[in-house]
Amino acid sequence: MDCYVFGAGERSLPPAPPPREAVLVIAADGGYTAAAEVFGAPDLAVGDFDSLGYVPKDVTVVCHPPEKDETDLFLAVREGLGRGATRFFLMGALGARLDHTVANLQLLAYLAEHGVEGYLIGADGVAVTALAGPASLALSAGTEGTVSVLAHGGSAEGVTLSGFRYPLKEGTLTADFPLGVSNEVAGAATVTVARGTLLVFFPIPEGKSDWCPAVSHC
Repeated sequence: MDCYVFGAGERSLPPAPPPREAVLVIAADGGYTAAAEVFGAPDLAVGDFDSLGYVPKDVTVVCHPPEKDETDLFLAVREGLGRGATRFFLMGALGARLDHTVANLQLLAYLAEHGVEGYLIGADGVAVTALAGPASLALSAGTEGTVSVLAHGGSAEGVTLSGFRYPLKEGTLTADFPLGVSNEVAGAATVTVARGTLLVFFPIPEGKSDWCPAVSHC
């Protein structure tokens, strides 16, 4: 089951949103407003509701105190996992606050390391996902433009980039040198990692409902 989670960051919209009845929709605190605009009332609203300013009355609510270890978006994703979601699309999770953006990139890595696909959707038509080795990712046909592949949380080993202007075969990317920034799609583009975790930033093809990469675990 796909889960759409709306955060309170820079406003972004899902490309080609699916029928409302086909997905689980969760609002994380201030993301309630955007979720309601796109899908109508969400299935669930989660958080301490400091950014929204009130507790919604028309949906199921899971309230948390402001003094907590997890971000509201992390809590929302955890609720989705508990309800059987296997793929997450995170809206309003980039921009606004840099610290929250970094925390949301860590959330992507958390999902990948637990075998779950997650995508941060940016307002500029760019998506971010995490790939935890051993695994590979094939970008959707029609993807064009700039792709960046960066190591997360340490070294990523056995990294192979095929179908790019600057290919790589079984290389090592490290978290302290951004070697993988601004590559270019040059064909059927695939990213493979044997060990470690990669963050993959890629453009979403316009007008395509099947824009998600195909992810496989080796």
